[in-house]
Amino acid sequence: MSYPESQTQRPAYWTQACQDLMQRDRILRKLIPVYRQECIQAQHGPYQTLIRIIVGQQVSLALGRKLWQQLAQACGQDLRPDCIMAHSETDLRAMGLSLRKAQYVRDAAQYFKQGDRLDPAWWQGQDDAAVVTQLCEIRGVGRWSAEMFLIFFLGRPDVLPLDDTALLKAISHHYFSGEPVSRFEAREVAQAWAPWRTVASWYLWRSMDAAAVEY
Repeated sequence: MSYPESQTQRPAYWTQACQDLMQRDRILRKLIPVYRQECIQAQHGPYQTLIRIIVGQQVSLALGRKLWQQLAQACGQDLRPDCIMAHSETDLRAMGLSLRKAQYVRDAAQYFKQGDRLDPAWWQGQDDAAVVTQLCEIRGVGRWSAEMFLIFFLGRPDVLPLDDTALLKAISHHYFSGEPVSRFEAREVAQAWAPWRTVASWYLWRSMDAAAVEY
């Protein structure tokens, strides 16, 4: 099974999304030009993307990248399911993973051993709700993880991950003068972003971190 090369071009919808968002939203009108040369990048195949998401759950971006590098050194960048399964939970913990994350990545490896799920085209044929339902069958994968998969592997343009604390922090910073923001309030702000909520979320993430979010 071969995997697609990293995408260096913008998603087909990105330019139109940026234009629309700058017309509708005063904050994004300022932010988007600052990072105009950057955009979301699909870096890996479906299995690798999900493993990166699991590894990155509830840790800093820097630590998530470090843990991923440890796994990649052990199994190579392809990070095949068979390689993960060949490592015990003890082995994975020695690479820096917690016990639960070691269990979760092994469960994900078992799930992806089915050949069709390793094929990027198989995932492209599923709608957003179906992808979320399928991925949530894996222990350790909840709605946040599935939404990150929709955004960073499938490149779906209208995903609003309201369980993402970094996004809520960015909305708080830019729209509420740093005051705590509820999911309801965040959803109200994001109404103006549809059908480009992925793009808006990405620029808000980017505005709060020196490195672009990626999985």
